[in-house]
Amino acid sequence: MIGVKIEEYKGALMDVSKILVELREERQQIEEAIISLERLARGRGPRRGRPPAWISGITTPKRRGRPPGSKNKVAGAGASKDVAVA
Repeated sequence: MIGVKIEEYKGALMDVSKILVELREERQQIEEAIISLERLARGRGPRRGRPPAWISGITTPKRRGRPPGSKNKVAGAGASKDVAVA
């Protein structure tokens, strides 16, 4: 009977050591993921150069015409009289 209990104990120790090895591997992977996310969160400052094609495809099509709030507005009826007098 004592021999059976010793074998069970050895088996349990081997399982625990295997679990510890797996947990250490997982911890290493988690630490690498954390480092990658911290780098992304830190940012790299303003980008330089031409954006990748996949970003250019996402942008909205360019609007045609004068942008809203531009200074070259069409003169109204009152403004044309002032220009003619001057």
